[in-house]
Amino acid sequence: MLDIKWIRDNPAVLDAALASRSAAPQSEALIALDEARRAHLGRLQEAQERRNAASKEIGNAMRAGDSAKAEALKAEVADIKSFIQNGEAEERRLDKELDDALATIPNLPLPEVPKGKDEHDNVEVRRFGSELIETRKANMPPKPREHYELGEAMGLMDFEAAAKLSGSRFTVLKGELARLERAIGQFMLDLHTDEHGYTEVQPPLMVRDDALFGTNQLPKFEDDLFFTPHGETRLGLIPTAEVPLTNLVREQILNQDQLPLRFTALTPCFRSEAGSAGRDTRGMLRQHQFNKVELVSITDADSSLAEHDRMTECAETVLKKLELPFRTVVLCTGDMGFGARKTFDIEVWLPGQNAYREISSCSVCGDFQARRMDARYRVKDEKGTRFVHTLNGSGTAVGRALIGVLENYQNEDGSVTVPDVLRPYMGGKERIGGR
Repeated sequence: MLDIKWIRDNPAVLDAALASRSAAPQSEALIALDEARRAHLGRLQEAQERRNAASKEIGNAMRAGDSAKAEALKAEVADIKSFIQNGEAEERRLDKELDDALATIPNLPLPEVPKGKDEHDNVEVRRFGSELIETRKANMPPKPREHYELGEAMGLMDFEAAAKLSGSRFTVLKGELARLERAIGQFMLDLHTDEHGYTEVQPPLMVRDDALFGTNQLPKFEDDLFFTPHGETRLGLIPTAEVPLTNLVREQILNQDQLPLRFTALTPCFRSEAGSAGRDTRGMLRQHQFNKVELVSITDADSSLAEHDRMTECAETVLKKLELPFRTVVLCTGDMGFGARKTFDIEVWLPGQNAYREISSCSVCGDFQARRMDARYRVKDEKGTRFVHTLNGSGTAVGRALIGVLENYQNEDGSVTVPDVLRPYMGGKERIGGR
């Protein structure tokens, strides 16, 4: 969340950043809210000062035997007390109004982020596996099948059963295909913990509103979430493990030498896909429930950009080891997520769609989430504290990696070759499905 003091000092910078995100200017409205709050606080302070002075005058009047003046002053003090009590309630209302407005303002893009309106303005930075696309064509049918065609032909991907159980945007995986998805997730976890230095975590899958606010799902994206009643309140099903992993440092003061912290988790994720009507309705590319390996880093202010490059490389390594062709793009200002200062998207090649599709998104958020969580660190021999920087990324989406494996490793007979790195997790199996 942005600081109102910074906004007062930099209104043009804020509005220019919002314009780059195709958002309306907000500085004037925010400063007006802050002015109203400051003016009210000034009136409260004046009233408190007058109450204190009048209380002393009451004593002086009593000692002078001027009971009429003393009674008048007592009446004035009573009126001031009532004003202060009502004024404190108004102060809370004005504070909340300003905080609610600030909570809807997105993060500021870094200067090097390309300006643009949507995904068409994203900039490709590197590509892997172009030669694999060409060499694998020899083993594929002339028109490569999409993942759902392969899965349904094997009898191992059942959308009809899932629809009977839960409705649209759910999938039932069976047999070797269920095992292959499990293998992919296990492989990713082992890679990130054994080689990349992340600490594995098994977090709760339901969280409080405060946690969702901390990682900026609330209030702006409430419609994308699922909630369940919990006593007199509610808990939200996590849309990503970013939420519990990042909130592990909520309301903490760390020492700088504890940083960076690196966490990973393989969890189900739950999203309503409220804004996705009509998009990717076939198959399992866009689901209400899916598995994902998440990467989260907590760093000091000086290390976050280097950590962003490192995290993106860790996610790319997953696809390199799976030998899945991909490209990495830096998102433009208009396509970037609400809490990000800079984002790299990794897009896997899908022969069935003849297109690259997102499989990972790695973002550096600066201190944007830390301010919402009140997560800080202490620098040795320095007074005060600083806000930590947070980063998150998919390492990667397991279901989309399964899609990538199915489409890139498909054979003409309908079978799918198991990638070398997954065979130890598949009991040595080299191929699934087919005649």
